[in-house]
Amino acid sequence: MINLKPLPFAKVRVTFTLDRDTPPGPTSVVGCFNGWTPGRHVLRGRSNGKRSTSVVLPAGTALSFRYLTEGGVWSDDPAVQTRDKQGNPRITV
Repeated sequence: MINLKPLPFAKVRVTFTLDRDTPPGPTSVVGCFNGWTPGRHVLRGRSNGKRSTSVVLPAGTALSFRYLTEGGVWSDDPAVQTRDKQGNPRITV
């Protein structure tokens, strides 16, 4: 699940949320916002049984991303249907 929260100065907080164990193992979100670098935005466990991480980006940014779980397992957010030219999920914040 992706949550967008408008912030002052034309910024948006993008929160990426997954169930705690789906996919199983440590998971990070990687994308154009972090140079596709694993481990920079690790999803952390929350008290509600979910795990999440957030990034702040300029409003209007086109964002391509995927989830990467330990062992090199890639997955996509099932709620995001739009894809970029490489087939990665894409949203505009």
